[in-house]
Amino acid sequence: MEPAEMNTIPNGKGHEAGEETTVTAIKNQSEDAAHTDRTPGNAEANLVESSEFLSNADDKKTPRFTDFEGKTSFGMSVFNLGNAIMGSGILGLAYAMANTGIVLFVILLTTIAGLSAYSIHLLLKSSGVVGIRAYEQLGFRAFGTPGKMAAGIAITLQNIGAMSSYLYIVKYEFPLVIQAFLKVDNPSGEWYLNGNYLVVIVSCTVIMPLALMKQLGYLGYTSGFSLSCMVFFLISVIYKKFQVKCPFEDFSHNRTVLGFNTSVAADPGGVEMTPEGDPACTPRLFNLNSQTAYTVPILAFAFVCHPEVLPIYTELRNPTKTKMQHVSNISIGVMYVMYLLAALFGYLTFIDKVEAELLHTYSRIDPYDTLILCVRLAVLTAVTLTVPIVLFPVRRAIQQLFFPNKTFWWPRHIAIAVTLLTLINLLVIFAPNILGIFGIIGATSAPCLIFIFPAVFYIRIVPKEEEPMRSAPKIVAACFALLGVLFMIMSLSFIIIDWTSGTSKGSSGH
Repeated sequence: MEPAEMNTIPNGKGHEAGEETTVTAIKNQSEDAAHTDRTPGNAEANLVESSEFLSNADDKKTPRFTDFEGKTSFGMSVFNLGNAIMGSGILGLAYAMANTGIVLFVILLTTIAGLSAYSIHLLLKSSGVVGIRAYEQLGFRAFGTPGKMAAGIAITLQNIGAMSSYLYIVKYEFPLVIQAFLKVDNPSGEWYLNGNYLVVIVSCTVIMPLALMKQLGYLGYTSGFSLSCMVFFLISVIYKKFQVKCPFEDFSHNRTVLGFNTSVAADPGGVEMTPEGDPACTPRLFNLNSQTAYTVPILAFAFVCHPEVLPIYTELRNPTKTKMQHVSNISIGVMYVMYLLAALFGYLTFIDKVEAELLHTYSRIDPYDTLILCVRLAVLTAVTLTVPIVLFPVRRAIQQLFFPNKTFWWPRHIAIAVTLLTLINLLVIFAPNILGIFGIIGATSAPCLIFIFPAVFYIRIVPKEEEPMRSAPKIVAACFALLGVLFMIMSLSFIIIDWTSGTSKGSSGH
C-alpha cells in the first residue's frame, strides 16, 4: 500500500464523508504509524485490533476508529439494523415456501441467515484492521479506485432496488386500502385511487423529511415503530391461519353463493367445496418447479443489510466489534424468526394458491376485512419508514464516489436525496412488476454485498503476517467468495431460463 494512497482516504463515517475533520490529520498519522510500525517487538500492540473477533481484548481497547463520537444506544442500533433487514421481502416469503416446500425453505432460510451473519463478521474484522467504517473505502483500501467504484455501484443498485420494492407496496396497497375504506367497488379513475399519485405524495410528505436528517441514529424511533407494525402483521398472519378454511373461494364467488344458496350460507362449512385431504390443502415438505429459481434470490434479498452495518457501527455509542456483532446477531435472529413464522403461516393458510404478494391473497377472500385493512396500513407504514434508512448508504456512496474530500454541505445533502427519490419514483411508476426486482437485484447485487465483497476485502486487508493466505480464516473467506460467484451465476441462469420459457410469473404484471 502506497503511503500517498493511504493518506487520501477520507474519514470513514456513518454519515457524509468530510464531517468533523478537525482531528482527521491526527487519525491518519496514527493509522500510518500503525501500518509502518509492524515490527516483531510491537507485534502484541499491533495485533490487538485484529485479534480474534469476539475476544475480550477488543472491549478493552480505548482508541476509536474514527473522529466521530457515536451517540446511538444499543437498542436503537438494533432497531435501525432490524428495520434495514425487514422490508417488503417478507410479503413474498410464503410464495417462496410454496415453491420450495417447508423443509427446503427452512434449510435455505437458515443457511442464508448464517452466511449473512458471517459476512458481517468479515466486514467488521476488516474495518477493525484499517480503522475505516465506510464500505466504499474498504473497497478502496483493498483494490484502490476499482474496488471503491464496485462497492459504491453495488450499494447503489441494491438499495435503489430495495427502495423501489418498498414503494411498490405503497403503489399497489395504498389504493386498495383507500378503496376499501370508501367502499368503492368499481373505481372510475379517481385520482386518490391512482397508485402513481399516492407514491409521489407519500415520498414528498413522509419520506423526504426523514431522508433529510443529518445522521442515521435519529431514525431509531421510527425504526422501532416500523418493526412494531411488522410484528402486528405477523400476529395477524398467524391468527388468519385459524380463520381461513382451505380451500378458500374468491370473494366474488362467496357473494354469489351467499346470495343464491341459503343452505350453503347457513352452513359454516358451505364454501369448502372439496373433500378433506384434497391435495390443494396438503402442505409439501419439498417442492421444485420453475418458480423455485426465485426463492434463493428472494431470501438473499431479504437479509441484505450490509450497506447499513458500517454506518450504524459508526453511530453506535462506545462501539466495539463485539458490541456491533451482538447488534447484528440479535437483528438477524429476530428477523429470522419473523420471516419463518410469516412464511409458514402464510403458506399453510393458502398452500399452492398463495400469490407472490401475500396481502393480495387475503384480498381475494374479503377485500373489506377490517383486520386485513389494518394490516395493510401497518405494512404501508413499515415499508414507508424503512425507505429513509436504506437511502442513507446510497447517499453516502454517491458522496464517496463523487465528493470524497468535501465537507458536509446542506445543499448537496438535500440535492442527492431529492434526485434519488425522483429516480426511484420514476422507476416505480414505469417498471412493470415487483418480482423481477426481487429476482434480478437479489441475484446480482446481493451476492456481491453478502458474499463476494466482504470476503475479498477481508483477504486483501488483513495483513499476511497476521493471517497468512493459507490460514484457515482466509481459506474459508475464499470459499465464501466462490460461493457468492456460483450463487450469482446459478440464480441469473435460472431466472433467464424461466423468462425465456415464457412461464415466468415475474414477467407478468403485479
